[in-house]
Amino acid sequence: MKHIILLCDGMADHKQPQLENLTPMQKAKKPYMDKLAETAEIGLVKTIPDGMPPGSDIGNLSILGCDPKSNYSGRSPFEAANIGVDLSSDDVAMRCNLVTLSEDATLEDCTMLDYCADDISTKEARLIIETLQENLGNEQLNFYCGTSYRHCLVYKTNTDDFGGLVPPHDILDENIKQHLPKTSFSKNSEKLRELTDKSREILKNHPVNLKRIKDGKRPANAIWLWGEGRKVPLIPFEEKYKIKGAMISAVDLLKGIAVLSGMKNIHVDGATGYIDTNFEGKANAALSALKSGIDFVYIHIEAPDECGHRGEFGNKVRAIEYIDKRVLKLLIEGLKDEDFKILILSDHATPLELRTHTAEPVPFLLYESVNSIYVPSSIEERTRENVHLSLNDDSKFDENIAAKTKIFYNDACILIEKLVNKL
Repeated sequence: MKHIILLCDGMADHKQPQLENLTPMQKAKKPYMDKLAETAEIGLVKTIPDGMPPGSDIGNLSILGCDPKSNYSGRSPFEAANIGVDLSSDDVAMRCNLVTLSEDATLEDCTMLDYCADDISTKEARLIIETLQENLGNEQLNFYCGTSYRHCLVYKTNTDDFGGLVPPHDILDENIKQHLPKTSFSKNSEKLRELTDKSREILKNHPVNLKRIKDGKRPANAIWLWGEGRKVPLIPFEEKYKIKGAMISAVDLLKGIAVLSGMKNIHVDGATGYIDTNFEGKANAALSALKSGIDFVYIHIEAPDECGHRGEFGNKVRAIEYIDKRVLKLLIEGLKDEDFKILILSDHATPLELRTHTAEPVPFLLYESVNSIYVPSSIEERTRENVHLSLNDDSKFDENIAAKTKIFYNDACILIEKLVNKL
């Protein structure tokens, strides 16, 4: 038996007037998910434990069976692990976003224009991070290059009070004054505020940014620090579930979780965190892994979440359709001669009207093949005829139908146990 989790980051949503009062899942043409729904277990699951922030770190840890309440101190230690940073006991890792702030006279007057600096490339970002390390790095502070706009600052300190750091994607188009580290909290928060301000001066006329502006792109003209935490060990995945696991993701967070849990990280050329990712490459990499001795593959696709943060209604629908046609279809056809189980869900909701994460339960679909009774040709016919199930048809996979089933799990850790036949 092969096991797959297809994690559609931030896919769950609310009904949107711009989408004919449908959710993106309801609006999307996804015949493969809907066909699986005919014989799958469908319901709602709570991926974010009470009292914890609704982030991808918390959600994905829960789905992988790692209780966040005992396996989490912040997201950045996972990202640090992926880029090869071995944290010591007195190190705090922080996410260091390269962002675009408005060019106001003082830091307090600035507005958060873009949390990802127009999806700056890793090649460009590396030059900027090197400049930051050269100008701001020292025995206490070290900058490390990650991927695209996502990087890491390691702060050597024995205290953990940084004044309430917030994710930049939560404050788009807002004045940042109320969201800066509170200097009254500690010297640490004062230092972070100072670093943010100094980064503006250092990056204002950086060659990378001057070229980006010339090319009509937003500059990475500041850093934004958040997601702080210390290293927390995870129980090895194979030791826990007695099967070999692999991770396929473009995101350092997920890759870092894989590193710390002993899963194999599989690189896919052209994999990004957005709708331009190599969907087919991820599907084919998963199939290759499953046919080469891997028992479990976690396929993480960031695109729906990014579209949610950017308020891109059409692109979020399109991202779900791409996952269905360019990932799920290939998985089903590639495993037609295998027994397999697949769990499809999101780690949290990212409602388009809010442009940030919420902690509400999300829909899940858990399907098990039975002697290849699943016939892809029937789906092809449905797609050609553009046949859509009505919202009252219980064989559709979306938030509405998941709620109708009355199946609800209060702890997402249960689902991976069901997936690998432990329950």
